[in-house]
Order: sequence, then C-alpha cells, then structure tokens
Amino acid sequence: MAAHFDRRLRKAAVTTTVAAVVVAALSASQAPDVTADSNGRQTTADNAPTADTPSQESATGNSPYYTDLPPLNSPSPAPTIGTPSSREAAEAGIPATVLDAYKKAEAAVRQAKPGCNLPWQLLAAIGKVESGQARGGRVDASGTTIGKIIGPQLDGNGFALIKDTDDGVYDGNSSYDNAVGPMQFIPSTWAWAGRDGNGDGKDDPNNVYDAALAAGHYLCRFTWDLSDRADLESAILSYNNSQDYLNTVLSWLEHYRRGSHEIPDGTGTLPVGRSDDAFRPGAGPSPSTPGATPRPGASGSSTPSPGTPDRPAKPGPSDPGTGSPTPKPPTDPEPPAGTRPPTPTDTVHHLENAGATGLTAVAGDTFAQKLTARAETKAGSGVGKVRVRFTVLGDTDAAFTGGDKVAAVTTDASGTAVAPALVAGEKTGVFTVRATVIGRSVAFDYKATVTERVADALARTGATELTCVPGGEFAERVEVKATRKGAAAGKVAVTATLVKSVLDPTQADKGPFFKDADGKAVRTLTGLKTDAKGMLELPKLYADDAAGTFLLRVTTAGGAALNVPLKVAAAPDPTPDPSTDPSAEPSTSPSTEPEA
Repeated sequence: MAAHFDRRLRKAAVTTTVAAVVVAALSASQAPDVTADSNGRQTTADNAPTADTPSQESATGNSPYYTDLPPLNSPSPAPTIGTPSSREAAEAGIPATVLDAYKKAEAAVRQAKPGCNLPWQLLAAIGKVESGQARGGRVDASGTTIGKIIGPQLDGNGFALIKDTDDGVYDGNSSYDNAVGPMQFIPSTWAWAGRDGNGDGKDDPNNVYDAALAAGHYLCRFTWDLSDRADLESAILSYNNSQDYLNTVLSWLEHYRRGSHEIPDGTGTLPVGRSDDAFRPGAGPSPSTPGATPRPGASGSSTPSPGTPDRPAKPGPSDPGTGSPTPKPPTDPEPPAGTRPPTPTDTVHHLENAGATGLTAVAGDTFAQKLTARAETKAGSGVGKVRVRFTVLGDTDAAFTGGDKVAAVTTDASGTAVAPALVAGEKTGVFTVRATVIGRSVAFDYKATVTERVADALARTGATELTCVPGGEFAERVEVKATRKGAAAGKVAVTATLVKSVLDPTQADKGPFFKDADGKAVRTLTGLKTDAKGMLELPKLYADDAAGTFLLRVTTAGGAALNVPLKVAAAPDPTPDPSTDPSAEPSTSPSTEPEA
C-alpha cells in the first residue's frame, strides 16, 4: 500500500510540473485576481487575511491546506499523464461516501437555514482543499476516516499559535492544537460547531458525515447568503483566513459545479502541493501524532531546520519582454503605529446589557427576551458599526435559531446589537452566553436558565370505569393527556402513585399495583414522560386480594394532577337464586311424591 501511495505522489508531482506553464497562463480563468507560481500554485498580489475571524475561532485555525488546482480547459492543453479528458474526469470524481455526506449536509442545512443557499459543491471544494476528499475516500461504512487526518501542530512556527484546548482528545497533542478530520476543524472550534451527521448520537470530527454537516452550519452561521458573491467569499475566508485559500476553494467550487460524478471509496486522487511547502524548503517528513495518519503530501516539520533559508518572497509579475520582475509602483509608507485614526472598534471601552434580564425558558421553548448588548465608549456613548459575537457556553444544548452556538451582529447607530432568538434545549440548568467585541477583549456575560417542561392540566382520555376482581388484572390501561395553556404538553415528566385516599396522598400498602421489570409489585412510577402530543399510556395495573375502591394519582411537573378511581370487587354469581329471583322459571321436573 505504501509503494502504491508513493507512486501516486510521484505521478501527481510529474503532472504538476509539466502543466505549470498552462496553469500560469490560464489561472485567471480559475478565480478573479489569481496568478500562479512556478509550481502551479495560486498566488495573489496581496495574501493578507481579509476576514475578521481570528485563528482560534476559524474552522481550521488557518492551518496549511492543499494548493493543487483543478484541470484547466484549454484548446491546446500541455501534455499530462493520461489524456486531458481522463484527467478532467478523475479530478471531478468524488468518493461515494464522501459525496453522500456532502449532499446530506446540504439538504439538512437548507432545511434549517434556507436563506443561506449552501451548495454541496462548496463542501466538496473545501473537502478537496483540506484533505483531498478524506484522502481519496479512505473511510469506513459509517463515514469515519481510516486513520486520523491530523494537520501540523499550531505552535506559532510558521502557523498560528493555538495552545491545547482539548487535552489532546481529538488531536493527540496536549501542548498545542492541530486541525483534525476530513474538514480539518481545530478542537476549539469543533467544541461548539460539531454536529452529528450520521445519527449515531455523537459528533466526531473524523467522521465525514459529522464534519460535512458541521462545515455547512459553520459556513451558514451568520446571515450570509452564499448565492451572493461577497457573502460566499466572507464565509470561505472565515473557514481559513487567506486570500490564496479563498481563490483555491473558488477554483474547485467552479470545477465541481461544471460537473462531477461518484467514484468508489478509496480511489480518489491524492493532492500533492501544500500551502506551507515554501516555508519549509527541503524539510523532511513531518512528525505524526502517535496513532494518526498524516495528511498526504505533508512534507516536513512545522519548524525550519537550522540553516534553512527564510520563506522566499513571492516573485512579482514578470515583464513579458525581459522575463525580469516588473518593479511595483511606489506606495505611500505605512503611517507610524499609533498615528492611524481609530476605528469604531478601537473606541469601544465596554459592553453593557441593553435589556435582557431574568433569562429563563422552559426546555424546548424560545427565550422570550433576546440578548441585547450595547457597545459604549468610556464616556458611555454608543458605538455603531462594531461587530459583536454572541457565544453559548457551558454544558447546555441551548442554541440560537438554526442550531448555532455562535452569532455575530453589527451594532446599530446607537451601539446596540441584538442576537438571534435563543432556544432552550432539553438540558435543564444554568449556562452562559458571552458577548464579545470582535477584535477586542471586551466582553459581557449573560446567565440563562432552562427549567423542566411543565403542564397545567391533566385529563384521562377514556371514560370506562376501571374495575378488576381480587387477584386479577385491569383490562384497560390508564391513558392521560397533559396540556399547557390548552396546548399539548410534550416531554413532560409524569409520576403515577397508588395513594391511600384523596386526603392522604401517601403511597398505599395494599390494593392495585404495577409490576417492575422483575415482576414485583410497585405502587409508584417515576421517570415517565408524555410524548410529543402530550399523551402517556401507563403500564398495566394488577390487583391483590384486597377489595374496595382505590385511587391512582397522576401528577406532572408544573403542578397538574389527576385522580383516577380503581374498583376491585368480586364478580357477581352468574346462577340466579329462585328464592330471591321472582323471574326464575318454576320447576318442571316430575313430582316424586307418592300418589294418594
């Protein structure tokens, strides 16, 4: 397998070198303002980050990515390994399980956030650039990668500096974070962006279904409309904050939009070039995390060896006549630090709560108040046009509308930012929502509480009298419906107890009973819940030898209660007594008296 993998790399490397001239000549057709270097990788005049997402909060931590370009359509293509048409077809192929994950993620996100207009081809483009479609589709039947895909540690040596946030749970590194999985999430981002895409009850960054769904929601976490070019670019830059990254993803997006097809898992082409190659000239194989499989094409440690040259500067555009770099026109020098006029963000001194108090909601309900923050100067004046990020923190499944744990809002002219509606999950208790000025360490924390679901009324659905003979079982089960303000109260906790009387609600020691899993008599049931329609059918009831009228008391969280009478009596004698029954027939048997 290793020899086969090496042959693929050598083959792809030859292809990249031979086609470099074509890439350089035609790269403008790939994406706006894109050129290519001598290795066929995209470059731009300015690779400065343009999004406001810091490394610690981007999807990948701005980790390295694969720079291979899709094939170019040209009337006279340069020679390649295989025919141009076969190369085009190979690059358009997406492993079956990976493709299924992208399409399922698109469908789920479009249902949850139709205004985002997420195309699955964007997930495919990012998946290609981040991991070569999960290393050519090396996944098992559930979509989990065969061996972990782990990027270099983000230790500040040529990469962002992100110290460990997950105790090495995902990346096996307890000192620094690494991007993990087919969509290359860093652990700190996965902690709030992770999703369960394959319905196995857990969110795993190494599973392509989970990772694709998380990537879809991440790209749609704000009010971006990905059918709008500006919003599309903002979303991609938030995933990895590099102009080259943006152009590479856009190239693959357009390629997949022109057409793609399904190929068997494990047969996809493997990428070669990586964005950090130039930083590490001549470096040896990169160290891998124990038990993990490195990203294909990774070549070297994240730290340059002693004596290696610094990362070379990008060549400027060439003069067609001389081949020499064309000198750039003079530009105004950067003003000295501290002399630039302050931006609105620079003037923010603190955040204030602008109205949300007593944040409490019943599980599953939407909080009545929206979180509202006001950005103010030291003098208390509101600051407009400032981006405020709201983040749900703590052990809670509460989230903003659409299922996001993070929302970013721009303050209005008065300095006020209003978060999307906050929806309580099923976990009860207290959690935190933190408002932070993007680009500043200015924050304000809100405390919110989720209480258990309640009902204010209970009613029995049947009207038949519940009767039983001593030692028997009741033929009909008790079914109840819980409501709250007249509407069905679903998922409400219910307790059922056989009590002594209306005036004495203590548990009875005789009369009807339920049975536990071992068949033993129990007279109190807890842990019951109504279904989505507020309905609950209790288990079958049995009777001991005691006769009489007994009482079943059903209660819910919120104080609703219902008393259900249960009658235990011996069955009447079915044979009539002639001495007491005037309707009995006179005897017709022959007389036995002797004749006179």
